[in-house]
Amino acid sequence: MSKMDKWIDLRSDTVTQPSDAMRAVMAAAEVGDDVYADDPSVNRLQEYAAELFGFEAGLFAPSGTQTNLIALMTHCGRGDEYLVGQEAHTYKYEGGGAAVLGSIQPQPIANQPDGSIALGDIEAYIKPDDMHFARTRLLALENTIGGRVLGQDYVAAATALAHGKGLATHLDGARICNAAVKQGISLRAAVAGFDTVSVCLSKGLGAPVGSVLLGPKAFIEQGKRWRKMLGGGMRQAGIIAAAGQYALENNVQRLADDHDNAAELARGLSRIEQLKVGTPQTNIFWMDIPVAACEPLRQALARERIRASIGPKTRLVTHLDVSAADVARTVEVFTAFFAGWRA
Repeated sequence: MSKMDKWIDLRSDTVTQPSDAMRAVMAAAEVGDDVYADDPSVNRLQEYAAELFGFEAGLFAPSGTQTNLIALMTHCGRGDEYLVGQEAHTYKYEGGGAAVLGSIQPQPIANQPDGSIALGDIEAYIKPDDMHFARTRLLALENTIGGRVLGQDYVAAATALAHGKGLATHLDGARICNAAVKQGISLRAAVAGFDTVSVCLSKGLGAPVGSVLLGPKAFIEQGKRWRKMLGGGMRQAGIIAAAGQYALENNVQRLADDHDNAAELARGLSRIEQLKVGTPQTNIFWMDIPVAACEPLRQALARERIRASIGPKTRLVTHLDVSAADVARTVEVFTAFFAGWRA
């Protein structure tokens, strides 16, 4: 894509394009048939990710929605339930897959303003051992959640509480690398306390597709059966696994640039009096836009080749394809629009 054709895309960090270096690695990837477990590039990625995050084994799948669902269906049986935040991706944005395909009952709990679930609420929602109730089997957390980082003290307390009550723990770690980089801790430290974790490779890390589910060997072996049943068994998948390998090896620490760009974008937009702009912790923040301004603003941005999911409550997301110059240009376009806009 030429510079003339380039759009500044702030809708999500899922829109990233593979770099030339990543494409070269993909083109050169050694492949096999992963359903037979003989794709060397997939096997390398699974082993590398497991070692990087401190788990026994890994399972590569097409999406984070699928790795989360595999985890839920492996942890929970028919008629079981899992505790989850009302804002969590596994509950709100994954099509009800746990209930529809796994016969698993979600028990949604209100998230606190910082994205956590109050420890008292977790304990209160664990069902008694009684045939009238679904069996509570699992606590599922998400980090980051809406760009907010769950702190290490909270994660340690929540997972200890769950384990003390006989529950397993799963982390939707779609952006766990953002959380680790923000806190200046290792990836292993960021997932401590969780029995399983799903790591997305196609968001800020920049791979075109794929997530890895990590956990104990026996768990991952059972998970392979669910992956096959859900249609996630792939053949010469090494081409995309190589992209995920490149992402983990090269694109973790650079997430700090995305965090800095989000902070600068929020600072610039906060100078516009018509906007109410949140303060980002990582690469995501929200802002309130007057309803009457939304449609004309959307059109003005499109004319300047800027994509954003504009609405009264707007989410903006920075990523590896958004530069500091792109941030400055975006602030300039927003500022010019609101300088001439009247409600």
